[in-house]
Amino acid sequence: MIAVTGGGGALGRAVVARLEADGHGVSAPRSAEVDLLDAAQTQRWADSLERVDALVHLVGGWRGGVDPDDTAWLQAQLLTTVQNASRAFLEPLKTSGGRFVMVSSKQAVAPTWANAAYAAAKAAAEAWTFALSDEITANVIAVNAIVTPEMREAKPDAKFASFTDVAQIADAIAFLLSPAAEKMNGQRLALHG
Repeated sequence: MIAVTGGGGALGRAVVARLEADGHGVSAPRSAEVDLLDAAQTQRWADSLERVDALVHLVGGWRGGVDPDDTAWLQAQLLTTVQNASRAFLEPLKTSGGRFVMVSSKQAVAPTWANAAYAAAKAAAEAWTFALSDEITANVIAVNAIVTPEMREAKPDAKFASFTDVAQIADAIAFLLSPAAEKMNGQRLALHG
């Protein structure tokens, strides 16, 4: 079984579809079913699964700038969720020899002031993931911006050629969960051109 956070969005749907097409069972509850900001709810989800071979963390969100309220929201959305999910699934993943994959952002290592709070939260989540790689196989996929139908509608004039398509991210996740990536650990796979 592969547990997927953030499975309800455009990226999540693409990842779930790819994993299921590859023959994996997938558990991807919506946020109304499991609030990842609630450690106890997250733990109950982990405990409800008999065996977990991987955890794919897709929960995201974006707000620009450095406003304190936005900064707090981003820290919760981007860091607290990865902490709660990885803590809840750590022992099952150790037992199964499973893997953890988190989708991050180019901003984590190449931040801009306009995205400073977002970049800081993503960088912290990456640091958490790399620390986790001491315990289990854990890797990061970093993207620029993700092309979704919502993005195309919101930014019709954007230069989408530099963005990462959801199918490309799903392919990268499938690779990191495959036998071909067995020796990859603590790595940052850049998909941002």
